Amino acid sequence: MGKGPLIIIGGHEDKTGERVILSEVARRLEGGRLVIATIASHEPEGYFDSYRKGFSGLGVGELIELYVEDRAESRDQNLLDVFDGAAGVFFSGGDQLRLASQIGDTPIERRIRDLHARGGLIAGTSAGASVMSETMLVKGPSAESYRIGEVHMAPGLGLLPNVIIDQHFAERGRFGRLLGAVAHNPRLLGLGIDENTAVVVEQGELRVLGDGAVYVVDGEDATHSNISEGGAEDALSMFDVRLHVLSRGDGFDLDRRRPQRVGPEGKGGSADPQ
Repeated sequence: MGKGPLIIIGGHEDKTGERVILSEVARRLEGGRLVIATIASHEPEGYFDSYRKGFSGLGVGELIELYVEDRAESRDQNLLDVFDGAAGVFFSGGDQLRLASQIGDTPIERRIRDLHARGGLIAGTSAGASVMSETMLVKGPSAESYRIGEVHMAPGLGLLPNVIIDQHFAERGRFGRLLGAVAHNPRLLGLGIDENTAVVVEQGELRVLGDGAVYVVDGEDATHSNISEGGAEDALSMFDVRLHVLSRGDGFDLDRRRPQRVGPEGKGGSADPQ
């Protein structure tokens, strides 16, 4: 069995209406147990209850909360036991640096990786989306042009390699900081995900769900940037950056770095000229 799917959500997913994204999570679980990891929050009260209500009636099996107050607890056998028989893990929002620093390179992270390797679902929203990438955006200004010294990054969990993820994307005007992150790491694809929008990633391809858009920033063929010689207050200069904007049903081949149109009966087709 190959690795399970990732469902990466831009935040503020609908929990009371059609619940398109939560319904996809539930469908993938096939009635199995879901671990709701509220670790990213400094004050987790209320998170678990909101998801218990959000998943109500969608056919999910047992819901169980996982919270780590301190990194030392990540070795607690009682916490590790919550993964026994689990079909998936859902990372809630909060602070992605707290999430990565509490469980990175710990027995909890290894349990999550083992679950994923045997086909289990890993989902995350907001901070829980950012932590999926190997290099993680931690903070940076929104709604303005990127200044070279402004973005802060840290190691993520690396569940989705060669990608860097930002969330609440259009709503918080984060295009500049994602461009800055890609300028620092041109081998990485920048993935900006709007609120109530998600990508489902499996077998090297992603598909878009929800109401908003997903922005893919590709700096692989960039011919110039001033990221190395510019001053911290200088605005970013970057030439020949490729941008793709995807909406519901669109796909993207992560290996080929190419978008896919929605074809007949929902089947994807290459966007390359024929």
